Amino acid sequence: MKMNENIDIEEYANVFKALAHPTRLTIAYNLMFKTECNVSKMSECLGVPQPTVSQHLAILKNAKVLNSHRSGNQICYRVENPRVINILKSLAKN
Repeated sequence: MKMNENIDIEEYANVFKALAHPTRLTIAYNLMFKTECNVSKMSECLGVPQPTVSQHLAILKNAKVLNSHRSGNQICYRVENPRVINILKSLAKN
């Protein structure tokens, strides 16, 4: 469903659903200020078990909030979606 030619409502709805959890919003918001980060570091910073962080990252990745790439034996995550960056930047203004 589209409101107009420029806005895909389904895509935004999926992004907002993924960001609706406080831990996932925290992950995405903090990744916006970093080039990238791995699961171990996020788990340490959040004080959340690594398997839990991995589950949140999978949800964010499926919603196209995050991208990932392998660096050696680690998977590094980053926010590259310009729409998501604009949403997160609007939070930083408050």
